[in-house]
Amino acid sequence: MDEEGGHTISTAQLLAVAAVMAVGLVGVVLPVLPGLVLVWGAGLWWVIADGGGVGRWIVLALMTALFVIGALTKYILPARATAGRGVPWPSLAIGLACAIVGFFVIPVIGLLIGGVLGVYVAELVRLGDHRTAAATT
Repeated sequence: MDEEGGHTISTAQLLAVAAVMAVGLVGVVLPVLPGLVLVWGAGLWWVIADGGGVGRWIVLALMTALFVIGALTKYILPARATAGRGVPWPSLAIGLACAIVGFFVIPVIGLLIGGVLGVYVAELVRLGDHRTAAATT
């Protein structure tokens, strides 16, 4: 028991949490791994395994806020950049739909492939030119 009345996490569990968070940080850079989810999940595991406590729950709340901001930023910034190149919302919506389908067809990486491919095909149909569609995508 610690000073807050919770359990004390073992060294092995703490190292596992750190390892999962490290893999999650790699996943933030490489879109093959669900980085934000891994980091947040490891944080939740740490809080629960260590018995909670006000301080730990505050850390998890901050992690959750950063998770939400990161998740929104991951999708809003590329959409704004694409819209800045003249891509209309219907093309972005098709890209989003294809990203969701891609996620289930090719787990994890299909999200990226489906999204890009969906926007490209929508732009190709709209513009009728491969080079222009590729440039806007």
